[in-house]
Amino acid sequence: MNPILECKSLTKRYSGFTALSDVNLTLERGRIIGLLGPNGSGKTTLLKLINGLLVPDSGNIQIAGSTPGVETKKTVSYLPEKTYLADWMKVTQVVEFFQDFYENFNSEKAYDMLADLKINPESQLKTLSKGTKEKVQLILVMSRKAELYCLDEPIGGVDPASRDYILNTIISNYRENSTILISTHLIADIEKVLDEVIFLKDGSVTLHSSVDDVRVKESKSIDSLFREVFKC
Repeated sequence: MNPILECKSLTKRYSGFTALSDVNLTLERGRIIGLLGPNGSGKTTLLKLINGLLVPDSGNIQIAGSTPGVETKKTVSYLPEKTYLADWMKVTQVVEFFQDFYENFNSEKAYDMLADLKINPESQLKTLSKGTKEKVQLILVMSRKAELYCLDEPIGGVDPASRDYILNTIISNYRENSTILISTHLIADIEKVLDEVIFLKDGSVTLHSSVDDVRVKESKSIDSLFREVFKC
């Protein structure tokens, strides 16, 4: 089975600052992968490159064998770190928008998750709290039958009581042919669902390993290793 993501010597600079430097990475299908690193390590830049929102300065990136663009947007479902939905819209209107825009969007699934989280579909987004807006955004992203889900801080703004539901939602979308790439600072909350981890530091990959191998080799949790490596 061909990899869902391949990066070869991937480099991205901003006004002389190198956000990503010579990144080589291969992600297989059917994995839940943590993209971990301190602020400024390049996590969001990598996710934006995967989603075609940025163009690399050098190197190559392939999504299921294709360069990021119009076609790969059918393959990738992206949750950005910041809310992007228009405040004047009702939740139902946003669901309809996604239904029209993405062939692989399942509105029934979206409404089921909204009901589980007790979010009124008739509510205007401007009346919802920041955390609830983030839940709506995650529901929209996870209601697509994508091959690669890119989630930038999916549980950062939600209350602890909702985190387990959100993690279970992520796990329930785990399929043999799909991979979920999660960027987060809340490692202790999320490491129980991870198959692999990637550590990014100063724009470079310093670790890419299965979670089981890390625990056997280091005799510690991913959270503990992260704190040791990055002196958190």
